[in-house]
Amino acid sequence: MKFSMIFEAQMVDTSKASEQQVLHDCVEQAVLGEKMGFDCIWAVEHHCLSQYAHMSAPETFLSFVAGKTSTIRIGHGVVCLPFKMNHPIKVAERVAMLDVLSNGRVNFGVGKGGTETEAGAFDVHIPDIDRQLETSARMIPQIWDSDVFSFENDIIRVPERRIHPKPMQEPHPPMFLACTRETTLNQAGEWGLGALCLGFGGPEDIAKKNEVYRAAVARRTAETQIPLEPNEHLSALCPAIVLDDGTEARAIGHRGQRFFTESINHFYQGGPAPSAPPEDEDAAEYLKNAGEALVAYLHEEKIEAGTEATGLYNPNHAYGTVADAIGYVERLIEAGADEIMFLIQMGGVPQKAALRTIELLGTEVIPRFR
Repeated sequence: MKFSMIFEAQMVDTSKASEQQVLHDCVEQAVLGEKMGFDCIWAVEHHCLSQYAHMSAPETFLSFVAGKTSTIRIGHGVVCLPFKMNHPIKVAERVAMLDVLSNGRVNFGVGKGGTETEAGAFDVHIPDIDRQLETSARMIPQIWDSDVFSFENDIIRVPERRIHPKPMQEPHPPMFLACTRETTLNQAGEWGLGALCLGFGGPEDIAKKNEVYRAAVARRTAETQIPLEPNEHLSALCPAIVLDDGTEARAIGHRGQRFFTESINHFYQGGPAPSAPPEDEDAAEYLKNAGEALVAYLHEEKIEAGTEATGLYNPNHAYGTVADAIGYVERLIEAGADEIMFLIQMGGVPQKAALRTIELLGTEVIPRFR
């Protein structure tokens, strides 16, 4: 089993001082993660999503963390591959450079960056993204494997060039795909990529996703495979706040998840901007009621209630004591996860609580599964 944590750089207060503090807090959490025995840290790439995610330059964040650490793996979770957001040559160069300078510690995840807010900022048209993602993902391993590289189709042209550096890992850093629904799980398995399951659905949902992913892995062929060496690996998101006082941990975790949920709904579904929930509110009850209302609405509109939407309102995660966290992690492992990706850094979660969570996970939870 592998254990990691993922960073969004999410914040309630978007003032310059707060933004700067949150970014430094993320670094502090990542460095502590190495000391506590975590295997990897992941950083998302999002643009223009105020409050929800200020991690707009993960290549810089990950490089900075790599320079402060020596063993923990450094994961892009993920690089957005529309050409205008990240040209495949630049991605190949940046990822290889980080792999060399970190002594072969890079995990390379890819994804769409497909909200209109983000894609539109780069003049990327949503219908063009899927093909650009696959084209770029297929080009990058070939760039790393070629002395002289060239490529041309009807959407991109790269003339013959020598592209440097080459990554340290052989044949190249392991590749992953961001997965929220069945379509992307099938792509990940058939393409030979690890699946980063970034939803809040919980162990039952992970079990279903695992079944879809492993079936897709079995269908992989030499023609569908993207990396030079396939990567069969399912990572399950695990929201977590673990403290000595379980009641306090659950309250903090549920408030953080409420903020996370409202942020997603604002940018993905046009809802109101998120606000910090009051400390005396029962955020778990709010999540439960909001989720039931959403399911009722979707059923009324005859829309399938997929877990990528409804899972956000699931309040049952690794919030509580060490025993609570151990029990929840056991369920994710039984569901088929190869990696537990802890989500600790959410808007409104105090740094003190985040650091204590990392300490307890590292000293009391992770060792139980080694």
